[in-house]
Amino acid sequence: MSDPGSERTHTVTTVQAPPAGSAPRVGAGLFDPRQLVASLPDAFRKLDPRLMIKSPVMFVVEIGAVFTTVLAITDPSTFSWWIAVWLWITVLFANLAEAVAEGRGRAQAATLRATKQETPARRLVDGVEEVVSSSTLTLGDLVVVEAGEVIPGDGDVVEGVASVDESAITGESAPVIRESGGDRSAVTGGTKVLSDRIVVEITAKPGESFVDRMIAMVEGAARQKTPNEIALNVLLASLTIIFLLAVVTLQPFAGYSGGLQSMVVLVALLVCLIPTTIGALLSAIGIAGMDRLVQRNVLAMSGRAVEAAGDVNVLLLDKTGTITFGNRQAVELLPVGGVKEDDLADAAQLASLADQTPEGRSVVVLAKQRYGLRERHTGELPGATFVEFTAQTRMSGVDLADGHRVRKGAAGAVLAWVRDHGGKPDLAVDTLVDGVAAAGGTPLVVAELRDDQARILGVIHLADVVKHGMRERFDELRAMGIRTVMVTGDNPVTAKAIADQAGVDDFLAEAKPEDKMALIKREQAGGRLVAMTGDGTNDAPALAQADVGVAMNTGTSAAKEAGNMVDLDSDPTKLIEIVEIGKQLLITRGALTTFSIANDVAKYFAIIPAMFAVVYPQLDTLNIMRLATPQSAILSAVIFNALIIVALIPLALRGVRYRPLSAAAMLQRNALVYGLGGIVVPFIGIKLVDLVVSAIPGL
Repeated sequence: MSDPGSERTHTVTTVQAPPAGSAPRVGAGLFDPRQLVASLPDAFRKLDPRLMIKSPVMFVVEIGAVFTTVLAITDPSTFSWWIAVWLWITVLFANLAEAVAEGRGRAQAATLRATKQETPARRLVDGVEEVVSSSTLTLGDLVVVEAGEVIPGDGDVVEGVASVDESAITGESAPVIRESGGDRSAVTGGTKVLSDRIVVEITAKPGESFVDRMIAMVEGAARQKTPNEIALNVLLASLTIIFLLAVVTLQPFAGYSGGLQSMVVLVALLVCLIPTTIGALLSAIGIAGMDRLVQRNVLAMSGRAVEAAGDVNVLLLDKTGTITFGNRQAVELLPVGGVKEDDLADAAQLASLADQTPEGRSVVVLAKQRYGLRERHTGELPGATFVEFTAQTRMSGVDLADGHRVRKGAAGAVLAWVRDHGGKPDLAVDTLVDGVAAAGGTPLVVAELRDDQARILGVIHLADVVKHGMRERFDELRAMGIRTVMVTGDNPVTAKAIADQAGVDDFLAEAKPEDKMALIKREQAGGRLVAMTGDGTNDAPALAQADVGVAMNTGTSAAKEAGNMVDLDSDPTKLIEIVEIGKQLLITRGALTTFSIANDVAKYFAIIPAMFAVVYPQLDTLNIMRLATPQSAILSAVIFNALIIVALIPLALRGVRYRPLSAAAMLQRNALVYGLGGIVVPFIGIKLVDLVVSAIPGL
C-alpha cells in the first residue's frame, strides 16, 4: 500500500527500540518419503552425461563409476564390483535429491495448469462485442467480463467495479474487489467475476500470462543458478580438481604396492575426498528454497531474488496495512467541561450512526464494548434526521425530533459548527486536540445543540492501531542485523508516535515516490541490500530499484512487472517472512556445506590408513575406528558416502529450521551442530557399515 504523499518536506528520524527477542518464526517445510520412490525414474534419466556435466563434482563421480565398472569387468573381484555398484548408487542418490525437488515443483505446476483453460472472450472492437478465444487476445485488447464469467487473460480494469473469486490462484476463498483506477485494478486470467460488469485491458501476450510464468518458475524451467550458487559450484569444482591431481600423483605408488592399492582404490579415495555431499544436494537446496516461497503463495521471478532476500540489510515497510491495520480506530473518549464519560459515549454513538466509514463504525463499537451501550440503528429514532459524513462537511450527526442535535467530526469543522450556533468552545478542547495529535492520533470532536445552547462534549481519540506482534518481529529482525524503516505520508509527529509504538528503527515521514527512490539509492550506495513492498504504479520505480521488490497481486501491472517477487495473498507483512525464507535458504546451504567438508575428515581416517597399511604397517595406528580390514574400510567409506546423501535429502528440501540469530551466533551454532556433527556422525556411520561389510564373503 502506498500512503498518500504530502507537500511538506520529508523527514528521516532514528527511533530507539527495545532489546531483541529470539522466537523461531520460519519452520521446516513438508517432506513425503514417497517422493523418493516417485522420483527414481527421473533420477535414472539424469544419468545422461550431458546433464551430469552441469554438476562438476557429481560428473567426476560418474566418470569414476564408469572407470571402476570397466576395471571390474576386465579384472573381476568382489571388492571391485562392490565399489563400482556403490559409486553408481552415489550418483543416483545425487540425482534423486534434485529429482525430488523438481518433482514437488511439477506437482504444484500441474495444479496451476489445471486452472488454465481455453476461455471465450468478449472482445470490444469499436464498441462492438465479438466472441473470440482467449488464446488470440493480444496486448491492449479490451474485453467485457460479467458475473459468472472467467477473466480470459491478465489485465487491468479500465471500467467498472466487480467482486472477483481468485481462489484458483491464491487459494483464498473470500472474494476481492477489483475496480478501475487506483491500486486494485489488476486482474489475473483464470479468475472468476462474481458480480457486476467490468471492462479489462489485456496486459500480457499469449503464453506470457502470470499463471504461465508461475508454471515455468515452479517447474524449474526458468530457474537459473544464483551468484552464490555459481560461486560455490566454482569452489567445489576447484577442490575436485585439486584432489584429482593429488590422487593422480599416487598412481605410481598404487602400481608399486599392488593388491588393494589399485586404480579402484584410487577412484574410491577421490570420491571420498571431493565434497560429494554438498555437490549432490546443492541444486536441490536452491530449488527447495523457491518451492518454500511458492508454498506461501509468493512467486519469485528468479532464484537471485530469493538469495538476495537472505542477504537483505534494510527493510522498507509501508505503515498503512503493513505495520498498522490501516483504518484508524476509536480507542479513548476524553470529556471536557464536567461532562460525564457515559454522556459523551452516548452522544458519540448517536452522531456516528450515519457515519459508515471504518472510523465511524469504530466509535459505535467502542461505546458498546467499553460503556455497555446497546448498538442502535437509524430506524429506532422516529422523526430523526441523520447527517451522513462527507468529505466536504467532515462531520456526521443526527437532529432528533425534540430539537436536540449532535455532531461529531474533525476538530475545525465541529468547532466552527459550535460557533455558528452561538457557542464558545472551551480552551481545554484545544489542549486535548493538541495532545491527541502529539501522540500520533487523530482527534474528533463531539458537540451538541440543546435548548439553543451549543457546547463541546469532548474529544474522541482515533489511533492507527499497530498489528499484534509487530514489535516482536522487528526485534527479531534487529537481532539478525536488519534495519527496518517505516515509510508513511503522515506528518513527522504522527509518524514518530507510530514508529515508537511499533519498534521500527527509522521512519521516512511525508514520503513521496521520489523520496522512497532516493532513500533506497542512499542505502545501496552504502553497500546495503534493500527490500520493499508496493502495489501502485507510483511504487514501480522504487520496486525496480530495490534488491528485493515484492509487488502485491492486487496491485497494478506496472508494480508487478517492476518487482522481482509477487505476493498472491497481497499481504505486505509477508515481506518479513520472505526475508526469513531467504535466510533459511542461505543457512541450509551453509550448514550442509559445513557438514560435507567436516564429514570428509572421518573418511580420511577410514581410507588413508587402509591404503598405506600394506607398505607402512605403522599407519595402522591411525585406524582409530578399528575397522575390520583395509577392504572393508574403503568400501564402508564409499557406502557411507552414498547413504549420507539420501539421508540428508529431507533436510535439504525442508531447510534448516530458521531462528533469528546474529551472524556470529549463527556461525557458532553451525560449527557446533553441523561441523562437529559432520565429524562425529561419519565415524559412527562408517563403523556400523563396516560391521556389516566385514561379513561379506570375499572381502
